[in-house]
Amino acid sequence: MKELLRNRVFLLVMASDVLQQVGIWVRNMALLYYVVQQTQGDPVAVSLLTVVEYAPIFLFSLVGGVLADRWRPKRTMIWGDVLSFLSIVPILFVVAWGYWQAVFIVTMISAIVSLFSQPSSAKLLKTHVPEQELTAAMAMTQMVGSLFIILGPILGTFVYYTFGVMVSLSSLLVIFALSACLLLFLPDSPRSMERLSVQAVVRDLRGGLLYLREHANLKVLMVMFGVLALGAGLTAPLDIFLVTERLGLAEADLQWFTALSGLGLLIGAIIAASLSGRLKGKGVVFAGLILLGAGTMIEVWSVWPILTGGMRLITGLFLALTQTVIGTYMLTLVRAEYIGRINGLITPIFIGCTLIGTGLSGMLVAQSSLIFVYMLSGLILMLAALVALRLRFDYPVAKQAEGRETAGK
Repeated sequence: MKELLRNRVFLLVMASDVLQQVGIWVRNMALLYYVVQQTQGDPVAVSLLTVVEYAPIFLFSLVGGVLADRWRPKRTMIWGDVLSFLSIVPILFVVAWGYWQAVFIVTMISAIVSLFSQPSSAKLLKTHVPEQELTAAMAMTQMVGSLFIILGPILGTFVYYTFGVMVSLSSLLVIFALSACLLLFLPDSPRSMERLSVQAVVRDLRGGLLYLREHANLKVLMVMFGVLALGAGLTAPLDIFLVTERLGLAEADLQWFTALSGLGLLIGAIIAASLSGRLKGKGVVFAGLILLGAGTMIEVWSVWPILTGGMRLITGLFLALTQTVIGTYMLTLVRAEYIGRINGLITPIFIGCTLIGTGLSGMLVAQSSLIFVYMLSGLILMLAALVALRLRFDYPVAKQAEGRETAGK
């Protein structure tokens, strides 16, 4: 851990990540409240925010992954912040003139930029963080995300209701500028000697698909992510009914259960960082997903807020451990030059299955009951745990591939 905290690349990526998290939550909460205010609570307009956030993932994820693999990570991340900065300036003027619909463009641009910046930051960690420190690095990243699940909505709500939408959007200019300045201190990466062309992109796409097809662990991960996303998606829009119908509480009380989940994620990330290198991969993932499924079932049967809150805390803790192990495994599993493409293949499947589950949840509740849907979700999450048993944590794919290449030479 001490070596990790002295790693300049890791510290710069983490600092940029913190700024990005601040920007994400200020943006998300400001746009949510602003759209609700402008449309008098029109659910179609509110749901459109989600659509414009996820649509680019399906349209550009794979191509974005290919380009992220080709482009130098430092330059890609800096240009992402610069483009985000430049996109805010005209939108501020348009919103000031009364065209509130322009705020959807902010969400879409942020989603597109993330398709390039996320694989690039992962490549930097893969390249500059020693393998024995990757678990701690992923745990620290998880810790930042967990902390902002708790504090992010509070921060975003405070900024919007204190200063308004113009200041909220203007603050993003400062955040993106600071992030870009920090990233200037990252080390440079070698320039690709091959010119970018349609043929080269198509070839890289095929190479990514071939890489996936040749490695069983990656295919198992893809199936596991799909099953996990489907189960989680079934209950994602129903938590409000869990609070009001099963617990008899007010809608506003949902925030406390969300905060408990975030607290559990934070504690789990701290534990993962302290146990760096000692977490047993397959056992942690299997136990975490089994507990997540069982916790989902217990939550829907519970009529006691303390029990439901306790389960949220416990499942959040184990989910953080699971995410840390899987994130570390992905970085050690995939060679640096394929990270963008593999991310571009897996992410749409995860998002797509989540949206399928979300789309089915309301219909299933209407045809059956809240208890049935939560029980079904729990069983699907346990099925993901069974899929995870097929993972081989003791023999990373990246090392297999490197070994084959060495033998070939």
